[in-house]
Amino acid sequence: MGRAPETRGQALVKLMWIGIWLLYLGSPVSDLADGHHGALVTVVAGCGLLVFVVSYLAVVFLRTNTAYMQERWVYGVLAAQLALAFTLSATLGKDWLVMFVYVAVACGASLPGAQSRWAIPAVTAALAGVGAWVDSSGDLYPALVIPALLGGFAMVGVRQLVRTMRELREARETVAHLAATEERLRLARDLHDLLGHSLSLITLKSELAGRMLPDRPQDAARQVADIEKVSRQALVDVREAVSGYRRPTLATELASARSALASAGIAARVHQPDRLPGLAPDGEGALAWALREAVTNVVRHSGALTCVIALSTSEDGAAATLTVSDDGRGPAPHHTPGNGLNGLTERLILAGGTLRTAPSGDGGFRLTATVPVGADETSPTGV
Repeated sequence: MGRAPETRGQALVKLMWIGIWLLYLGSPVSDLADGHHGALVTVVAGCGLLVFVVSYLAVVFLRTNTAYMQERWVYGVLAAQLALAFTLSATLGKDWLVMFVYVAVACGASLPGAQSRWAIPAVTAALAGVGAWVDSSGDLYPALVIPALLGGFAMVGVRQLVRTMRELREARETVAHLAATEERLRLARDLHDLLGHSLSLITLKSELAGRMLPDRPQDAARQVADIEKVSRQALVDVREAVSGYRRPTLATELASARSALASAGIAARVHQPDRLPGLAPDGEGALAWALREAVTNVVRHSGALTCVIALSTSEDGAAATLTVSDDGRGPAPHHTPGNGLNGLTERLILAGGTLRTAPSGDGGFRLTATVPVGADETSPTGV
C-alpha cells in the first residue's frame, strides 16, 4: 500500500481489486441484455459503457499511488465520464444512474483534496437532478445518492492513507540511511582511535628493537614480545569495535598510557582520585577515549619529555574532568584539528560532555575533556 506496482503480478492484483467493484454496473448491463432497446442503441450504449469502464479503471489504477499533480488528461477523462453518465442515464433510464457513483469515486481517486471536496457533491447533485428527471418516484435516491457521497469521500480518505503510507516509508528509509551513516562514523572513530594508538606503540617498539638488535638481543626480544602483545590486543579491540561492544575503561587506558609514554621515553605523572563519584559507563568510556587519543598525540607529535595526566571532579560534583598536558613543542600556527580530535569531540557530545584544547603552561599542548556525572553512582578508576 502506498507504492506503485513494480511487477506485472502486482499490477494484475491491483486491477482485480479495483475491478471487483464494477459488479454494481450489473444494472445497466442487464438493461442492455434484456433487449429493451434497438440493436443500434444497444451497440452504441454498450460501446459507451465499455469506454466508461476502461476510463474509470485507468484513472483509479494510475492515480491512487501517485502524488497529486495537475494533469489535464485527468480532467478530460472525468469530464468524459460525467458526459457519458449524463447522456446514457438521461436517454436509457434509471438503470444507468449508478454510473454517477463511479464518477464520484473517480473524482475522489484522482483530484486533489481541495478540488474533490466540491467535485464529489457536484457529481452527486447531478445524479439527483438526472434521477428526478428519469425516476420521478425517487426510489433510487437512498440507493445511489448516499453511496455516491460515501464512495467519493471514502476514496479521498484512501488517497490520504496512501499518501501517509508513502511518507512513512520515505521517513523510514531516511532513518535507516541516517542510522547506517552514524554506524559508519562510529566505526571510523573506533578504528582511528584504536589503530592509531596501537600502531604508534608498535612503531616505537619496532624502532627500539631495531636499535637494540646489534648489541642487546635480549632487550630486543622483549620489545618484539611487546609488539606481539600489542598487535594481539589491537586485533581484539578491532573485533570488539566492529561488533559494537567496545567500551574502554579509565583503568585500562591509564595502564596503556603509562606503557606507551615509557616506551617513547616520556616521563608520566598521573594524578587521580581513588574513585570518581557518579561517573556513568558512557561518561567513563568517553574520558577513556579522550585519554587514549591525547596520549597517542603526545607520543607521535609532541616531542615532549614529560606528560601530566590529571583526573578530577568539580567542586559541586556535577562533572568529571580529564586533563592531559605536555611540555613539548605544541601545535603549529594555524593548526586545524585532525580526525582524531574531531571524532573525540563527537564522542564527548554524545556523552553530554565537552572538549577543550589550548597551549599548556610549559609551551606544549593541553587537552581537557569534561563529562557530567550523577550523584547516586560511583565508578572506581581501579588503578
